[in-house]
Amino acid sequence: MSRLYPERPFLAASVAVFRDGRVLLGARTAAPAPGVFSLPGGVVELGETLEQGALRELLEETSVTARIVGFAGHTEVLDLDDDRRVRRHFVVATFAAHWVAGDGVPSDEAPQLVWADPRDLGDLPTTPGLKRILDAACAVIESAR
Repeated sequence: MSRLYPERPFLAASVAVFRDGRVLLGARTAAPAPGVFSLPGGVVELGETLEQGALRELLEETSVTARIVGFAGHTEVLDLDDDRRVRRHFVVATFAAHWVAGDGVPSDEAPQLVWADPRDLGDLPTTPGLKRILDAACAVIESAR
């Protein structure tokens, strides 16, 4: 099924990986927000749980491994064209995780990686809703201590 003008939303998963008080973000290459930073993630494959999809995407995009601590919430990416037709629609389930291994290696999907302060992203360009989901992920990590 094409991701442009889909017949239904796509289910995706992402992960906020925390290491020494910082979170891993990657610059996106794909629309609808190329060049902005977000959490590693992508579409969940058939037969894969949300957690498995999030961890697989993390490894594929960054070469980092992590251990999921809990669910941080969801975000909907709804992109309409000029005629108000749905061009893209993703529902992204986000998990909070502790870093296990890997410093982060850029990839075709995330050509630039940063370990950022989740509470102060400064002027880093980010996807809409990232601050809200990072606040929730921070709360999950803090409650797991």
